[in-house]
Amino acid sequence: QVQLVESGGGSVQAGGSLRLSCSASFSVYIMGWFRQAPGKEREFVAAIRWSDDSTYYSNPVKGRFTTSRDNAKNTVYLQMNSLKPEDTGVYYCATTRLWYTDRERNYDYWGQGTQVTVSS
Repeated sequence: QVQLVESGGGSVQAGGSLRLSCSASFSVYIMGWFRQAPGKEREFVAAIRWSDDSTYYSNPVKGRFTTSRDNAKNTVYLQMNSLKPEDTGVYYCATTRLWYTDRERNYDYWGQGTQVTVSS
């Protein structure tokens, strides 16, 4: 069964940290992270390539967020530091076979999403 299971969301004050996890039931080539704030479109956050740990980030999170993977657990993480209220939203992990793409339509399997709330 193809499944992505996310965990780790929650509420935190501005300046705090959270770590999200995304566990896959299948082999992953590239894992991406997206988020959707209330009333806004879903936007790309970060991605990691399984083969060589290459990563890239959107400008709003660059320098604050880090994505990594645990091969043994088939799990990807999104470490979020120095959180801001504008980071609030539902965060999704998703898989793709295309590198360096931030387009939702290029991602095939999606997690259920986890809520992140940052208060000022």
